Amino acid sequence: MSSTEATAPKLVDDAVRGIGFVALSYLVFSLSDASMKWALPELGTAGAMIWRGLFGTLSVAFMAGVYRPGGLARIWPNNKRIIFWRGVLNVVATALYYVAWRHGLALGDTYAVAATAPLMLTLLAIPMLGETVGWRRWTSTGIGFLGVLFMFQPGGALWGLNTVLILAAVAMLAMTRIWTRVLARTDKPTTITFWLMFGQLPAGLLMLPFFPLPAEWPSLFALALVAMCGLAHGLAHYLLARGYAMAPVSTLAPLEYTPILWGTALGFLIWGDMPAWTTFAGAGVVVCAGLYNLHRERIRAREKRRREIQGEGKAAATPAPLAARTMA
Repeated sequence: MSSTEATAPKLVDDAVRGIGFVALSYLVFSLSDASMKWALPELGTAGAMIWRGLFGTLSVAFMAGVYRPGGLARIWPNNKRIIFWRGVLNVVATALYYVAWRHGLALGDTYAVAATAPLMLTLLAIPMLGETVGWRRWTSTGIGFLGVLFMFQPGGALWGLNTVLILAAVAMLAMTRIWTRVLARTDKPTTITFWLMFGQLPAGLLMLPFFPLPAEWPSLFALALVAMCGLAHGLAHYLLARGYAMAPVSTLAPLEYTPILWGTALGFLIWGDMPAWTTFAGAGVVVCAGLYNLHRERIRAREKRRREIQGEGKAAATPAPLAARTMA
């Protein structure tokens, strides 16, 4: 058996495991977000950031085995610059989500807006990863953003400042997704996740002058929810980092849409929210455009592999130079 044949099953297994990790992470994210949205009125925006950062940091530190010999060295980062800026973008995006939720944005609507993430990934991959985008993907991306405009039409269900906040947050999170893939080459998933969760502690403290804590101490139920949210969020970020380390971004991109299903179901069960038909229709256009971009990316990847194989075959079939043959 050739080395290529032996490696192929391993790559397939890694891709399947990566899909499983990322799919589970989005389910856990959705449950965590629902818990946090429920507890936000009692915690406040800055308080929610602090509590979630605390419990998330503790959960990841336990998973990383910081308490064992080696301690902090187990999660000390190699690519400190990207770790830092990824953490900054994440806390800003998280704060924008909290503000929008405090002002009544439904969970299903939040995830409908977040469906633009794969389109943004397509655009951000051009300057950040040096990828080229052909006319087909440019066209589908443009159609996808027409779906966004349909969702956000003036006077529509999603028209308002909350939607703008979520859209800005989604753009930041799309950038962190690309950085997650970059960091997977240099740092362990636990390292990537630990510093992301830890960064929410100082960020929450810095936010206190602008988002004071509520006058009353939160109930035990609210604290239990945020504790579960912090632990779950730490686990979800770990699963996400693990999945992106095992499978290509193009394989995992369609899973970005699964929170729409989870968020709509949870929003209806907990708060009785149901997105408007314009939201569903616009989100459908966005999802179709994103899936077409994924299809084109896979075709391009196949063509690139075919050219590489043909190039290797031609090189092997080319006879050696005359001088080299006479020396043999």
